[in-house]
Amino acid sequence: MLSPQDQLTELVRTLETQQHVFATDPLLITEKLQGEDGKPIQKLHRRASRIDSNGALARVLGKIDGRIKGIMVVMSVVWCISGFLGLFTLLQTNVVNFFYVLVCLLGFHTVMLLGWLVMTLINQGKQSSNWFANFVSPSYLIRGKDDVTKAAVDLYERQLQHSGMRWYLGRFSHQLWLATLTGMLLAIVFLLIVRQYSFSWESTLLSDQALITLTQILGWLPSMVGFGVPDSTAIVQSRLVTDAMPLSVARQWAGLLVGSLLMYGIVPRAIAWAFCALMFRRKKMRLDIKQPYYQKILNFWQRHVVDADDFKEAPAPIAPKATVSTGKKLVALLEYPSEQNNWWLEGLDANINDNSEIEDFGIVDDRDDMDRLTSYLDKHPVQVLLGIHSKALPDRGTLRKLDRIAEHATDGLIVQLLGDTSLTDNGININADISNNAVSSTADLKKQTSAQVAGNQDVRYQQWQTALSARKIGLVDTK
Repeated sequence: MLSPQDQLTELVRTLETQQHVFATDPLLITEKLQGEDGKPIQKLHRRASRIDSNGALARVLGKIDGRIKGIMVVMSVVWCISGFLGLFTLLQTNVVNFFYVLVCLLGFHTVMLLGWLVMTLINQGKQSSNWFANFVSPSYLIRGKDDVTKAAVDLYERQLQHSGMRWYLGRFSHQLWLATLTGMLLAIVFLLIVRQYSFSWESTLLSDQALITLTQILGWLPSMVGFGVPDSTAIVQSRLVTDAMPLSVARQWAGLLVGSLLMYGIVPRAIAWAFCALMFRRKKMRLDIKQPYYQKILNFWQRHVVDADDFKEAPAPIAPKATVSTGKKLVALLEYPSEQNNWWLEGLDANINDNSEIEDFGIVDDRDDMDRLTSYLDKHPVQVLLGIHSKALPDRGTLRKLDRIAEHATDGLIVQLLGDTSLTDNGININADISNNAVSSTADLKKQTSAQVAGNQDVRYQQWQTALSARKIGLVDTK
């Protein structure tokens, strides 16, 4: 059986999948619990309790559980009374055949206990037939046509069919036997208090010595806990007794009878009951939170709620600042030409007047340009200043060219980003936009287009910042 909290949680899941209308909105409760602390299973229990704010679901589950347990209690009481009455009827004569009474007390019980032990060893890992589920089916215990009752009945029937229920049923079976043996023990104690019995024995096949040996073996365990056991003389004197016997001898036989009932009946059955209870706890049905329904809720709770005042945006990657060497340099443009003459002067030292130490390679675009540049770099140790136009995209092809140049530049590679001075966006001139769009003000259009171009250039600039930062390539600061 599931625990009461698990039962309520599972019932909420069943009803919610059936679009049941609860006393409290499940979505609202789920959102409120997102910020609360606790283990996932604890929060699921809390959620189910709050959804069932009026206790309607818990009452239905409690009613079914109460009636099942009530049946078990009534059956235990009936078995106890039957044991009491059975032994009370058996001990109506003053002279009692000891071994006959002992076989009536423990014979069938011992056979059933050994049979249960054998079947338990044989059926390890197998599910036994669930007669109890058919006997106490919740559909017989509670009547109702509403969704809650139907879902609760279905939940209990699924629990009764669980594989761990074999230990639950074993525990209940041992409980009934314990009730029967307890009733017998009460009857024996009561009758021994109010009546005086004589105990005898008789046998056609067994000799006196055989009965003496059997009695001593039988009395070994009861004597270990303090019960009296007849000695050899008392055993011989008790054969075929028909009248009252000495009280001391009768008390020895009475002690052996009570001790045998306790040590060979109640104690072994109590051990079996405890074993079944322990196994049922280990195999007990538990809430499966791996189901998609529960995983969806748990994933929602794991999302962090960020307050606007507490939110800190992660800083954008920034390329390292370029370090300009004092040696010879090679300048080149990547794919796009520049509208400025001597564009590299903006990024290099402004006092440089002698361009003899600067090799202008021109534009690097196709494969031949790349081969020519790498061959030159392999032969000449120079620092490469690569000019990249704002139109250039940091796509895979462009970045492969950049990586190849960096690999062959002996004295390092630095990059200078070149802006677009013609106020064009992806090669479309403002004048073309003005002529093709009906606007009320040419000045407003120019302002809008300028802002758009500036925004696009900022985005492209940050893209190159990210690419250069990942490659540890310095960026020339021209601002």
